[in-house]
Amino acid sequence: MSNYETILTSVEDGIALIQLNRPRVLNAINRPMVTELLDAFEGFDRNDEVKAIVLTGSERAFAAGADIDEMKEDTAVSLELLNQFKEWDRLATIKKPIIGAVNGYCFGGGFELALCADILFAAENAQFGFPEIKLGVMPGAGGTVKLTKLMGQKKALEWLWLGDPMTADEALQYGVINRVIAPELVVDEAKKYARLVASRAPLSTRLIKETVYKSIDYSTYEGMQFERKNFYLLFSSQDQKEGMKAFVEKRPAEFKGK
Repeated sequence: MSNYETILTSVEDGIALIQLNRPRVLNAINRPMVTELLDAFEGFDRNDEVKAIVLTGSERAFAAGADIDEMKEDTAVSLELLNQFKEWDRLATIKKPIIGAVNGYCFGGGFELALCADILFAAENAQFGFPEIKLGVMPGAGGTVKLTKLMGQKKALEWLWLGDPMTADEALQYGVINRVIAPELVVDEAKKYARLVASRAPLSTRLIKETVYKSIDYSTYEGMQFERKNFYLLFSSQDQKEGMKAFVEKRPAEFKGK
């Protein structure tokens, strides 16, 4: 495994773990962390031994937000020249399942990072929010867009305009997260779910993820046409032959991702 300064990584039984690791600042996200996160995500995405990725923080905080000390002197021109969010865009290209496990604070850029997970589990003590309005700014790495798609326009505005935190139960109610779990179990449950996903046909998992995200922006007709193409494509895979043969023979399938 590579040595990182702001994250910890490991792989066990085909499940990769990425853990944010800036405990002194509650895992505040700075530019070096984003660079390391993308290096880890893309490396695991290319690794055939890895079937799913779990993303988490610490017991006290997933990530308390962006590193304000790093940004306080920025200007519109400096951010444009830096292309501040170009690496965040690369997160959308990760093909393998990403399961997030949130404990404690998950604010601002940390919330935006959590929303990049395909499945999101939260501890009972988790708090989510976009407090940017209290700093005179707004989310910039997809927060307004993703929250609106999940909650709807009126509820998203309600939270974004005030900048107050929502509880894990509220996040579950509004469809922002998948499950609320005891704090001591949230990472283990995320790994357990990751192992279940990893046992499924990898190519199917990949194309289902692609199709679901396309359907968010496509019309119903366009989404169904895209779905159909991916459905046909899977019939050219060895896994499709193995899966259907195993079903007929009443035995577990042995998928190879080919």
